[in-house]
Formats: sequence, C-alpha cells, structure tokens
Amino acid sequence: MRSILRNAVSLPTVALLALVSAQSLSAPPIYAQDQDFSAVEIETVLVAEGVWMLVGAGGNIGVSAGEDGVFLIDDQYAPLTEKIRAAVAKFSSKPVRFVLNTHWHGDHVGGNEHLGKAGTLIVAHENVRTRMSTEQFLAAFDQKVPPSPQVALPVVTFNDSVTFHLNGDTIRAFHVAPAHTDGDSIVHFERADVIHMGDVFFNSGYPFVDTSSGGSAPGVVAAVDRALELVGPKTKVIPGHGELTDRAGLVAYRDMMKTIVDRVAAMKAAGKSLEEVQAAKPTKEFDERWGGGFVKPDLFVSFVYEGV
Repeated sequence: MRSILRNAVSLPTVALLALVSAQSLSAPPIYAQDQDFSAVEIETVLVAEGVWMLVGAGGNIGVSAGEDGVFLIDDQYAPLTEKIRAAVAKFSSKPVRFVLNTHWHGDHVGGNEHLGKAGTLIVAHENVRTRMSTEQFLAAFDQKVPPSPQVALPVVTFNDSVTFHLNGDTIRAFHVAPAHTDGDSIVHFERADVIHMGDVFFNSGYPFVDTSSGGSAPGVVAAVDRALELVGPKTKVIPGHGELTDRAGLVAYRDMMKTIVDRVAAMKAAGKSLEEVQAAKPTKEFDERWGGGFVKPDLFVSFVYEGV
C-alpha cells in the first residue's frame, strides 16, 4: 500500500485513507493501547492431545503443554497476559517457557513484555526482531508504531527454521517468503498433526496484507501452498484469526486468494487502474463468505493490486 499512499495509482490518497478509516472502525486494532480489554474472555479450544487454541482479542494463540512446560505461539495484547496465564493454568501448572511470534504485529506480540519480564524465552524470525526494534509505519492504518521495549524483543531469532523438542512432540517453525509480512512463520506440530498459520491465514474474512511490511497477496498464496504440503485430511489448522478448521478450510481460502490474485493481475497487466479493477468486482462471488470481516472487498483488492 505504500505506492497507493504515494498516489502512484489512480485512487487518490485521501480517498484511500477515507476508505481504510471507514472500513476499519469495526476492526480489532493491531495496536490497541486505549482499548478496554476488561470484558474480553479467553476461550480455550482443545485442538489435539497436548495442544490448545486460545481465542480472545487479537490473533489466535497456539499452546503446547506437558511435562516440559508451556510453549505459546503468539500472545495477543499486553493487558490480556494475566487472563491468558489463567486460561493456561486450567490445563497446566507449568511455566511458560517459550513464546514464538508468527510476525511482528501488536495483536500477536503485545504480551511479549510481560512474558519476557517473567523469564519466558521469546523466539521469532529475524525480521520480526528488526521490525519490533525500530519505528514502523502501518500504511493501511496511517499509523506509526514505536519500537518495542528491549525486554519484549525476541531473544532467539532464525533465518529459515527452528525446531523445538517439547512435550513429546517435534514442533517446527519455518519462515515463508513475504506473505502477510516479511517475517511470517508457520508452525507445525508433527505428532499432534496441527499447524498454526499465523496471519498468513485469515479464516474470518479477506486477509489484511501488510504491504508496508513487505507482504504481498501472491506471497500469501505461495505460503499457503507450502503449508498445504504438510496438511493431511486429519490435520487441524489454527488460523491467525477465525475458527479452527482443517485442510478443506485452508484449501477454500487458498482457492479464493489464487482466483482473485489472478484476476487482478490480468486486469492490472491490461492497464486497468485500481478504481477500474475495483469497479469490475473481481471478488464478487466470494464476498458472501469472505467479505464480512474488517477488510472489505475494495480494500482487499487494493492490497492485491499493489502486490501483483
């Protein structure tokens, strides 16, 4: 969206910002310092033996718990840390030894500071630490994001993949080429047959593609294709947002993404402006299923348009 905001396409910057503002009013903000979290309840979903999904505000949390301790995938917002600890305590008395961040957005890393102070080891792709340690600009929200405190930064970073041998499982986190951002990781629980997609997969509507953080819609398709190589008929799939699903749910998302990316790419190659592409409604038959989230069809098309 950086090129869009620089008015490099036909949709005027002011009009785009108005569109984003209007469509983001109902969105759970990525950074929510002023949001009231007092009414948020953490829902616990048993995914497989030893693996849970926690749903609250922000990205879905994955949990492995057993004799070796607790391993978290993401940690939502800072004000929710105690509620998250209480939810975990219902099935484990062990400490949170590790948290792995799937990317740098605040609705996935907000709890890092509290957990880091408590001695939890924070792990992420190296691009996550880079973005968290410097000021960022979220173009889609016209928002500057200050650097995170030192204690919230990943202590262990990796380039390609990292493997944890915990709780009787082999848990592999691997980096994918720029998709939702340039630091996305997908996490595979091999024994439990569970995969956590981070925000590469929105099961709640059209995805937010953070082009200002290096993301692209074609990259999302490629990342999902890579994940599908590991997803069998019985695999449980935890999305970054939305309900727990399976291979069929992930395939439906991938097919929607690929169809729209191909359509927008063809129209852009033919010289169509963003406004013209939006007017052609390339998402039309998918809007009933995918258009109800905070990213509405025209905004999603703008993300796709910039990346193709």
